[in-house]
Amino acid sequence: MRLPLRRTRSAAADGTVRPAVAPLLAVHRSACPGGDEAELLRGYEVAERLHRGQLRKSGAPYITHPLAVAMILAGMGMDTTTLVAALLHDTVEDTPYTLGELRADFGEEVAVLVDGVTKLDGARWGERAEAETFRKIVLAAAADLRVLVIKLSDRLHNLRTLRYRPAHKRAPYAKASQELLVPFAERLGIHVLKREMDDLAFAARAPEAHAATERAVRAALRLAGPAFAPAVARIRAALAEHGVRARVRIRPSHLYAVHVTYGGDLAGLRPCEAARLLLLVDGEERDCYIALGAVHAALHPVAGQVRDHIAMPKDNMYRSLHTRVISPDGDPFDVIVRSEAMHPVAEYGIVAHIRQARDDAATADAVAGRRDLAWLSRLLAWQSNAPSADFLDGLRADLAAGHLAAFTPDGRAVPLPEGATALDFAYALDAGTGDRCIGAVVNGRLAPMSVQVRSGNVVEVLTDPAGSPSQDWLDFAVTVPARMHIRRSLALRRAEEAADAGRRTLVRALAQRQLDLLAAEARGDSLAVARDLGYGEIDQMYGALEAGALGLDDLVARFTRL
Repeated sequence: MRLPLRRTRSAAADGTVRPAVAPLLAVHRSACPGGDEAELLRGYEVAERLHRGQLRKSGAPYITHPLAVAMILAGMGMDTTTLVAALLHDTVEDTPYTLGELRADFGEEVAVLVDGVTKLDGARWGERAEAETFRKIVLAAAADLRVLVIKLSDRLHNLRTLRYRPAHKRAPYAKASQELLVPFAERLGIHVLKREMDDLAFAARAPEAHAATERAVRAALRLAGPAFAPAVARIRAALAEHGVRARVRIRPSHLYAVHVTYGGDLAGLRPCEAARLLLLVDGEERDCYIALGAVHAALHPVAGQVRDHIAMPKDNMYRSLHTRVISPDGDPFDVIVRSEAMHPVAEYGIVAHIRQARDDAATADAVAGRRDLAWLSRLLAWQSNAPSADFLDGLRADLAAGHLAAFTPDGRAVPLPEGATALDFAYALDAGTGDRCIGAVVNGRLAPMSVQVRSGNVVEVLTDPAGSPSQDWLDFAVTVPARMHIRRSLALRRAEEAADAGRRTLVRALAQRQLDLLAAEARGDSLAVARDLGYGEIDQMYGALEAGALGLDDLVARFTRL
């Protein structure tokens, strides 16, 4: 039944607001003083009415879920439109409300966001539903990255309430979250979401290991203040000498990061293994480098452990300087240096850019077509050619890989996953270069296409106009785009070879009956036979003949009757 949504009262006549939505309004008012509270209230009341009578696995009213998702987004300072879409994000999927009705009631922008996170119908799509839903999310995110931000917040709340799901479903759900959603949080630079999602998924997948890690980290952090005090004192003195103002913080590592680093070897976990120092510099980029020099003047640096993500930001826009030093007590620990201006982006990634937008045009620039998110461009480049069965595996592989940056001779940075080869580098430039490559020059020295590329390498790709992919390339191609292009080229070549062989077979068979296939092709008779057999092109028919899917005698008989 169509609801009279346009005239829904967002608040009582006396100005009171439902207690359930009051905290959301308060948080949004604090983060976005100019937000449209009336529209937010209207979105809540529509969602509450549509979901009325539905319950969560916990037994709570279903509206508590979209309200919690909106609260997560409000806490990060997201705009009103995103919060309204979050409140309505399950209405099209779980209620009779249609996307057209939502568009009429709340506008195109909200409709795009809700449609982007709406799952495809499993009854219609079958086994392809999950893969095609993620493909849909990727495509929607290319138009508006807020789709992914809503999806991540939705998954975070589901992880927070995972205990209400059947026990046998918790670990698979957590595993899927870590393989497909946590990496998206990392790629968008939203580390506040990534850390909590990682820890919640860790708790569901390995509860005993999670509990042991939590105990060890808690014990280590109780000693962090005194343990870091001598190093902090030296760093502060050095900063003062260098004329740099900065806040120095002890930054705990999240549990899953500690688990990945140390596994089960947690006995006697030290504060320097459970935390690191964060320097927030009150100044410009150059002051961060001065602060790094001050840290190295105060404490002995570990050779080869400086990483400059200011000059070379990560794929997710993260900018900081990282170093590893030795404390006065002889313990190595990590130090991160960034400016106060870099800090919001380091914590919130794309969300920080959205928060900085002052109007509709600025918001559009912040959420769509971002050239600084090269990983999204790579996903879009290969996803359309991936069958459903291969898409999720390719997505997992693309998202899971760590990244390095190599360079073309003219200085263009080319991001690649760890372990990538010169062949992957060639395909990262473009498919044509990859297909024709025959070798590489790495840092001025000839190298085979199978050589692994290191961060900072300068790579020149050597090509041959007659070059083409070979089967053995799949033995050392690492990236999803490279492997997909190679497979497609090999499949096309095999199809061409099969079509050629099938055609030769048919030529010989028709010649025995004094029939000329070339003449039949010129008249269009071959295409007519192919279409009659259900093939779109004559090469497909010839290929089917070679593969044995089409009988020679039947095909010859059809040509004889022409």
